[in-house]
Amino acid sequence: MKKYLYFVIATLVLTSCSKEEKPIVVTAENYHQTVDKITDIMVHDIFSPPVASRIYAYSNLAAYQIMRQENKDLIDFTSKFEELKPIPEADTTANINFKLAALVAKMEIGKKLIFSENVLTTYRDSLYTKWKKTNEVEFNSSKDYGLAVARHLSAWIDKDNYKETRTMPKYSVYSDDPARWQPTPPSYMDGIEPHWPKIRPFTLDSASQFKPAPHPEFSLKKGTAFYDELIEVYEIKNEMERKGDESEEMKIAQFWDCNPYVSTQRGHLMFATKKITPGGHWMGICKIASKKAGLDFAQSSYAYTTTAIALADGFISCWDEKYRSNLVRPETLINKLIDDNWKPVLQTPPFPEYSSGHSVVSGAASIVLTRIFGDDFHFEDDTEVKYGLPVRTFTSFSHAANEAAISRLYGGIHYRSAVENGIIQGRNLGNHVVENLNIKPLTY
Repeated sequence: MKKYLYFVIATLVLTSCSKEEKPIVVTAENYHQTVDKITDIMVHDIFSPPVASRIYAYSNLAAYQIMRQENKDLIDFTSKFEELKPIPEADTTANINFKLAALVAKMEIGKKLIFSENVLTTYRDSLYTKWKKTNEVEFNSSKDYGLAVARHLSAWIDKDNYKETRTMPKYSVYSDDPARWQPTPPSYMDGIEPHWPKIRPFTLDSASQFKPAPHPEFSLKKGTAFYDELIEVYEIKNEMERKGDESEEMKIAQFWDCNPYVSTQRGHLMFATKKITPGGHWMGICKIASKKAGLDFAQSSYAYTTTAIALADGFISCWDEKYRSNLVRPETLINKLIDDNWKPVLQTPPFPEYSSGHSVVSGAASIVLTRIFGDDFHFEDDTEVKYGLPVRTFTSFSHAANEAAISRLYGGIHYRSAVENGIIQGRNLGNHVVENLNIKPLTY
């Protein structure tokens, strides 16, 4: 009997020890899932495209900075960003799982910046329970380090002027100038984020560093460049209607809509149709490329972080021009001058026309992704499947960016100059991000 008891006790002790020593496995797929979870919450919370880009940049940067503690070959961004100090050093005597700590910091920063904290907390706690059950000692030391890094970065994040812009005055729309932007149907919302150029950028010297070429001088006189571009928007939609809903132009416009502010009116009720932002779409493309290339956790973090920084600086650059030029949207002029019943294919988003935000950030993101994955990276883009749209195939990131840009003309929400000059603006900015951060291709 005693021998049996000794055997049972010894078995329990060995089982307990082996359970404690079992390492916690955190994979690249866990990283992708966390990015997706934050995206889903932002769609639910209806974040504007600029604000969403800020969340992507900071949450991914938190994870990336921790991964540098494990992989010193990764580029150190600390000296690149204004007032950013090195994160706390990891205790080499502690049993720290850097991948786990990276996700802890990423989720903690994400939770700080979103509205629906409870959703991310529930997701986080499900991971915590699994990790803790696998190895409590490793989990606790890794979590503590991740939280310490998140606290360190939070202090820096709080100094980027975002909180100050929340109390600044709304954009004034009262003007007799016909060239000036006016709210558009159906919601007639105020201009979104008029003070976004005041947000601290990541790599830019100033918000106006990549100021685009000017749009054609405003004129409603037939034969002028501006009037011709206005008529082009009107005629393109007429041609698309003749071709029908299955036209390639219609498919492109709908695929790249990415407007989180779409409102639908039924009788006296108006409700929002929630969609992904342009930045969210490009983060989705980053995920597709990372998975196709088989990137590991650290490499995926690198790709997401550099892409997110390009997107964030792209929105700062674009919004600087939008509220400087304050250009009226095609819908406003077409309704006033040509056809008061005309509606664009896509719903006009609530901010000035020039330059095209999707064109700018698509150009910027495509440059960074091309640098990481190569010029001729073929991929199938299924980012919009969950929003009811089919998969589209692209031969390169540049191909996708060009299509995203022209979709704004097909959608009837931008003039040609906003599209063509916008993607140049974005690519110039993207090249700057690549050079400033010394982004290198990944071997995979």
